Amino acid sequence: MTDTPLHAPPGLGPVTEGRLREVGIATIADLRAIGAVEAYRRLKFVMPRQVSQNALYDLEAALRGCGGLDLPLDVRNALQAQSQAIDSALRKGAAARCAI
Repeated sequence: MTDTPLHAPPGLGPVTEGRLREVGIATIADLRAIGAVEAYRRLKFVMPRQVSQNALYDLEAALRGCGGLDLPLDVRNALQAQSQAIDSALRKGAAARCAI
């Protein structure tokens, strides 16, 4: 299971797989080890405009073995809050760098 490719679970296609590899996540075991939220944080840091909140849903769903639309509402709400916090932190970080 540690070598399972990223495209094996539902919802993770070749584009997502390539993006995850760019941030050092090559297998399901890698993704499971850091979790969906940290994987999303890394993706947003490297490619903020190409990665949407739906990617976070898909990452979590892949770890649970279901599709992103099948996640329970409470899980989706919690992930949405995490996504908003990450997006806010990244915006603050960019503003701080521009102010220097």
